[in-house]
Amino acid sequence: MADKKKSFTMHIDVNDLLPATEEEKAYVVQMRPSTTFFKDGMKRLVKNRVAFVSLIIIVLITLSAIILPMVWPYSYEAMLGNRPGKPMDASFNNLKPFEYSRTEQRLIDAGESVFPHIFGTDAQGRDYFIRVVYGTRISLAVGFFASIIVLIIGTTVGAVSGYCGGKVDLVIMRIVDIIYSLPDMLMVILLASVLKQTLGAAIDGTVLASIGSNIISLFIVFGILYWVSMARLIRGQILSLREQEYVLAAQAAGASGGWIIKKHLLPNCMSVIFISVALQIPSAIFTESYLSFIGLGVNAPMPSLGSLASDALNGLTSYAYRMVIPAAVISLIVLSLNLFGDGLRDAFDPKLNT
Repeated sequence: MADKKKSFTMHIDVNDLLPATEEEKAYVVQMRPSTTFFKDGMKRLVKNRVAFVSLIIIVLITLSAIILPMVWPYSYEAMLGNRPGKPMDASFNNLKPFEYSRTEQRLIDAGESVFPHIFGTDAQGRDYFIRVVYGTRISLAVGFFASIIVLIIGTTVGAVSGYCGGKVDLVIMRIVDIIYSLPDMLMVILLASVLKQTLGAAIDGTVLASIGSNIISLFIVFGILYWVSMARLIRGQILSLREQEYVLAAQAAGASGGWIIKKHLLPNCMSVIFISVALQIPSAIFTESYLSFIGLGVNAPMPSLGSLASDALNGLTSYAYRMVIPAAVISLIVLSLNLFGDGLRDAFDPKLNT
């Protein structure tokens, strides 16, 4: 009876004020480790097997293109049959995969070791494998740096246009519309042809001469034409974000427009920026490849995957693998980057994870 009365009493039970034990805390509160938007996105990206395998392929190709030229015994420009003080040895030309020239075969018969030509040699006696590897390095470098140029110009112009609005936005968007109306392929070919002629004499004797006028012209073409898509995308994001409460609070506190863009707006657009850059790189690689294929790419004897495919046309019936190898590498790189970009979009786009 006492217990029944106690249950209806208004007095405080001292036992209820005792600290909870660890078991009680774990039962009442299910603790979850703190995380961020980036960590959540990376977890979703790792779970996407196609995107993760594509990332591994990209990393392996990139590391191979960087490391292999440092340790490979053959140079991309060395004509193996051209020996100082001796006549040209034509047996080095047009070797098939893992085939040796007469000179190398004599060395092998004498007991010496000769490093094999994995992909054979080209018509000038240059090791084809290292030329493919070096061409992959050039294509990846052009795609990466061209995407950085597009990122800087497109993000800056899009952020300024979206935040300022009014006449500034009107003028910038009309410029974007004009560039959009130009035929991409024709403008790229015309600009590359003109810049190839004008830059050659301007960069002679400078540090840029080692890069080559064709690669510099490619970067200029990307800086002139290919930033408009990025600018439109960033402008749309900024227009939707500038009316948020934290932006209005920063404006009321007297923050400048540049500070608001840098500290509030662009950080909230990072997922879109990353995805756009990942999808821009394969587009840049493909553009560089077809420009090199028609002779407006990298300067000879520096190889590119596009120039290697173009050179292979001369012996297509006899040495078809010379066309297949660079085409397969281009396809693998572009496909892996596109799949990885799709995986980034699926992992980091908030609209797809609601």
